[in-house]
Amino acid sequence: MKQLAEKKREQNIAEYIVYMYQMEDLIRSYQFNMGEIRQYVISHYPVSEEEKEEIAEWFSALVDQMQKENIKEAGHLSTTQKEVSKLANIHWGLLKEDQAYFKIYNEAKPHIIEAIMAAEGQDLGNEIQICLNGIYGLLLCRLTGKKLSPEQEQSAQAFGSVLSYLNLAYMEN
Repeated sequence: MKQLAEKKREQNIAEYIVYMYQMEDLIRSYQFNMGEIRQYVISHYPVSEEEKEEIAEWFSALVDQMQKENIKEAGHLSTTQKEVSKLANIHWGLLKEDQAYFKIYNEAKPHIIEAIMAAEGQDLGNEIQICLNGIYGLLLCRLTGKKLSPEQEQSAQAFGSVLSYLNLAYMEN
């Protein structure tokens, strides 16, 4: 899992962020209990005992960091959110200078506005955070077997296009 996270971080920063959100929720689902995470998650990985111990250490560090940052119920790790901020800064720069990105963003903008309206005043963060949340929501729906509406599929496609473009720009930096 640690290796997968590192690989995602090197290859696709948006996938890495979504993966880390998933790990945070996994830890919350086991109520920060490392014994249960070892028993029900780590023990089922088809890797050596040494690798399982590395994975356990990685999870333990995430648990500690989440507890220190007081994100037991909700929220995201500050290290992950720094990556979101980097993507947002790239986004704002590209909007000023890259016509291709501007076009992709404009296709996603109505979906971003719709998410803001649906939140009824709740702060969803910046536009890139909204795109990431949309993609993460899609992942959760698929994991739980929920059917998506055509509108949700369109939103996810638009958000994915924005994040894919940003990933390319991120990797160039």
